[in-house]
Amino acid sequence: MKVGVVNDSRMAAEILRRIVSGLSDFTVAWIAYSGEEALRLCAESRPDIILMDLIMPGIDGAETTRRIMKTMPCVILVVTATTVGNRDMVFEAMGFGALDAVNTPALGSGPGLEGAEALIQKLQTVARLVVSREPRTRLNIASQGQSADTSRSPVVAIGASTGGPQALVEILSQLPAGFPAIVLVVQHVDQQFTPGLAAWLQRHSRNPVSIARPGELLALGGVWLAGGNQNLTYRNGAVFYQLPAEDAVHRPSIDALFLSLAQTHLAPRTGVLLSGMGRDGAAGLLALRKSGALTIAQDEATSVVYGMPKAAADIGAAVEILPLPAIGPRIKDAILGHTLPDDRAPAQRPADEISSPASVRAIKIPNP
Repeated sequence: MKVGVVNDSRMAAEILRRIVSGLSDFTVAWIAYSGEEALRLCAESRPDIILMDLIMPGIDGAETTRRIMKTMPCVILVVTATTVGNRDMVFEAMGFGALDAVNTPALGSGPGLEGAEALIQKLQTVARLVVSREPRTRLNIASQGQSADTSRSPVVAIGASTGGPQALVEILSQLPAGFPAIVLVVQHVDQQFTPGLAAWLQRHSRNPVSIARPGELLALGGVWLAGGNQNLTYRNGAVFYQLPAEDAVHRPSIDALFLSLAQTHLAPRTGVLLSGMGRDGAAGLLALRKSGALTIAQDEATSVVYGMPKAAADIGAAVEILPLPAIGPRIKDAILGHTLPDDRAPAQRPADEISSPASVRAIKIPNP
């Protein structure tokens, strides 16, 4: 895989070059020392992956990410000196289409580079998504086939990946305070960012946002995020974590949450699959639909990466395919009106029914 390196520090750029060059399946395509140079080089030779710094003079990494994803999209991995210190910009870049983020490896007190292994693991995960093809989900979640869920609390389950942070902000900001449902969110993001993501989303939500704790009994009017690298599941009003399969690409898995909800239930269930690369969540959304839940997939025009929602649409998992601005109001109507879907074929609202922001556009990255 061809890798482009963007970093204004020549030492950091050289460290990244050496790490990438030492991997058998990767090669350095070019090195850019500014956002402006990255845009030019990417236009001349688009790589498979870009390692994007954030803090740079001139055009910063988030804005460079936005411009690249708008005109010449490819997989972007944020690599910056401090992901925690640059938290807001990390989520901004991920909202524009960056896949994940990791600290820049650095020279340590001992031999070797501190943080090199984390970067290598990220690159290998990307390679599995883009080259090796993501394996189809095996429907082996423990809750499948068990008795009905006895909780009478409405549940909204949302799955998101690339472009997800900004999409989640739009949806959560549209839900009223005291929203009478349990909202569960799985966002593909490294566990080190989950606390920051919860705090970041809280600034845009009228309802409390927190990380789900194992065995926690949930109440209406809150938003809970999957934390760590284990799969979040729901059963009878409480959340639990399960170890993912050893070969799992996504940790946590959206499918795992959706499948845990795909059983006979007493209260409304709504499953939402947002922008993201790959197909995680498609099989689970189909199981949710078959259980009688309302299922929604984001449309192509407003998805930063039309991968996961497309996979769901292709297998008929979505009752409704909606532009992002319409999803929050639809969730609100479904819960407040307790409207359950009929068994009609997936429907897409006419594009002129709901206007989408001109700044949001779909980009096409090969869907594993």
